[in-house]
Amino acid sequence: MDYKNLVRNCLKGNAEAQKYLYNHFAASMFGVCYRYTKSVTDAEDVLQEGFIKVFNNLHRYRHEGELQAWMRRIMVNTALTYLKQNKHYSSELSYEEINLHPVSSENPVITLQAKELADLIRQLPTGCQTIFNLHAVEGYTHVEIGEMLGIHEGTSRSQYARARSIMVGWIEKRNENIKQRRYAGK
Repeated sequence: MDYKNLVRNCLKGNAEAQKYLYNHFAASMFGVCYRYTKSVTDAEDVLQEGFIKVFNNLHRYRHEGELQAWMRRIMVNTALTYLKQNKHYSSELSYEEINLHPVSSENPVITLQAKELADLIRQLPTGCQTIFNLHAVEGYTHVEIGEMLGIHEGTSRSQYARARSIMVGWIEKRNENIKQRRYAGK
């Protein structure tokens, strides 16, 4: 796909090109939005708002990186704004700096499917979920996360550690339940 030509046609107001751009990237961008929200409806709202921003700012895309990466960043920022502005999320969006025991470097045996892991991440408290996604999934550093969310780098680190600790606990419990069911079935 010639994205340079696609972007040029979108900027000229070509409705077919705009529709193609939306249809081509909507599913993957929906996945980004859904990682940060707690419902399909909210993710759809973020996706629509994000695409409005994409089309309004397409003239700023300089073809210096992948178009999808540029759009992903817009979707992430749109999701963060949505979380901050939505009363339901903003009340859950707390970033307390907490001291946790370090998470063991020994990871539990993980036999999760991607959907199971995504479902676990979505069950985290909103603040932990957001930071976990930004760091573990999107690859932002804790310094960048701190700047994006207006928090200290240490707060981002502690929230990530908390999210990871919760996830490890859930996975260990899940694995133990599986072992018990197997043992009971013998």
